[in-house]
Amino acid sequence: MLRTLSKTARRLLVGAASIVALGVAAPAMAEPALWAIKDKDSTIYLFGTIHVLKPDTQWRSPVIDKALKDSGDLTIEVLGAEDPAVMQPLVLKYGIDQANPLSKKLPPEDFKRIQVLAQGAGVPAQALEIMRPWLASISLAMLPIMKAGYDPRSGVEQVVQAQMKAAGKPATSLETAEQQIRFFADMPTKVEVDMLKSTLEDAEEGPGKIDKMVTAWASGDIKELETEFVTEMKADYADVYEVLLTDRNVAWSKQLKTKLAGSGVSFVAVGAGHLVGPDSVQVQLAKLGIKAERVN
Repeated sequence: MLRTLSKTARRLLVGAASIVALGVAAPAMAEPALWAIKDKDSTIYLFGTIHVLKPDTQWRSPVIDKALKDSGDLTIEVLGAEDPAVMQPLVLKYGIDQANPLSKKLPPEDFKRIQVLAQGAGVPAQALEIMRPWLASISLAMLPIMKAGYDPRSGVEQVVQAQMKAAGKPATSLETAEQQIRFFADMPTKVEVDMLKSTLEDAEEGPGKIDKMVTAWASGDIKELETEFVTEMKADYADVYEVLLTDRNVAWSKQLKTKLAGSGVSFVAVGAGHLVGPDSVQVQLAKLGIKAERVN
């Protein structure tokens, strides 16, 4: 169960740009997968992303660059994720619990491990004491990642948003920042604590565990992406899978159907886990009579 929750945490970190995500430098000839849905006067490109990458990661390709150039607008999961004025009030509301210290929710030996990990990254242990388990889980997951040189400014959404903004093209989102945070905050307490314990195990092992996931993304290996993002979560933790993937994919497919009814060319960038597996956005679109075709 803990191992499955660990994968859940990693997938959610990759998918929830409002808080954090994980990445690793990709091969020089990387070409992540790109799909498109079309009707007589509309094209919508669907691109699966990684939200935080090392600065030297190579993921651009002629096909992706052309899709961005041809698109008149951008849609991502959430806008304002990088804005402290947006995020800080939400973190304070949903992630802080001063009345119930984190150390009281964990066995003493686990909290000691958290203290050691935090101190090794220069984070005061008392800063974690007031966090709810889900927020502590995300914070701990990030410590070895950031220490290893990963940079949120190098994430796909950040790069694409900057490019589209410079070209004067508008951006919209599929969800609000509050919606994304509540995917964590609305978990039952036991699930929060279990996620924290499993994330602690992964954080102690460092960022190397993410390499396979991002290598698969960078090379467009859909089968491996499904294994890394979907398979174990769906089999062993179906309720979380339903909330974090299936329900969101269903909602997004309906938004995309409405968007397709308009005209023009658009670029949609969402976490890579949403575009693989038996309940992907493409599968939900097919249920609505819309076929997604891979273009690279």
